[in-house]
Order: sequence, then structure tokens, then C-alpha cells
Amino acid sequence: MTAKTQDALAHRSGCPINLTLEVLGDKWSLIIIRDMMFGNRRHFRELLSRNEEGIASNILADRLRRLLAENVISKQDDPSHKQKAIYSLTEKGIELLPIFAMIGAWGRKWLPVTEALSIRAQLLEKGGPPLWEEFMEELREEHLGVMPQRPKSGPTVRERLRAAYEDVVARGVAAS
Repeated sequence: MTAKTQDALAHRSGCPINLTLEVLGDKWSLIIIRDMMFGNRRHFRELLSRNEEGIASNILADRLRRLLAENVISKQDDPSHKQKAIYSLTEKGIELLPIFAMIGAWGRKWLPVTEALSIRAQLLEKGGPPLWEEFMEELREEHLGVMPQRPKSGPTVRERLRAAYEDVVARGVAAS
């Protein structure tokens, strides 16, 4: 039996959608990747305490282990603290960005989203593949240490997304 045949037997089927869902098929894995990608949360405590959906610490630890095993994220010791680790997206994780953009676009179209929490999805949808590529390049620099291909001019994509979110929140506060 070849290694590829053995690997195929470890999964329910060789369907690419099935295989992707075996890696990312629960909401917590997607939320963790979202928080790393869009919120730049890289430590366990940040992922736990700054998570709006209220992930439990045992679930977070389990999903981090799974994402590490699937090479979607990596982990290294934090030089600033002996007991902390820094989690980073791998290339495999960074390339999920277009999928997140499409999930966000679908959610904006079909679900009762809030303006504040959907503004980033709206901007990613409007910016399309060129914006996604720019953001992925920034993520590669942050998470993989890859030098950018283009010189930086102005705020990063994450900074622009955050500013749009803060503008919506500020308008909501001013209106009340």
C-alpha cells in the first residue's frame, strides 16, 4: 500500500471539500484563524480573552493543537516570557484569506449581521482579489518574516479594516 493510499484511508473520502472540512470543519478553528488573521492575536491569552464568541480554554487548546498538527499555524517560544508561546499563520493558513472574504460576503448577503462586525467583510468584498493579495503579503511579512514585494505606502490593510470598524462604532455611539 502506498503512502498516498494509506493517507486516503485515514479520511472519509478524497473529496477536496470533505478534506478541507476535516481540517477546518468546526466553528472554533475558523474563529481562531479569523482572530489571528484579522485581530493579530498571537498568544493563547489573547485568543482566549479577546474572543467575542466566548471560547473555552480547553476548546482553544484542543483546536490550537489540531491546527498545529495540520500545519495551518505554527508555534514558537516567546522570547519575552518563558511560559508563553507565539502562534503564527503558516502559508497554508494565510491562503485561507480569500475563503474568509467569501464567507464574510455570503454572511453579509444572507444573515442578520451587524454593521460594525460586517464592515471588514464589506471592504474585503469590495476590494476583491487585489486587496486579498495585499493583505496576504502583509500576513506573510508578520507571520513568516517574508520581505514585502511592494514598498509600503500608507496604512496596512488590517489598519484600514480596523479604522472602518472604529468609524462605524463611533457613529453608533454618537447616534445614541
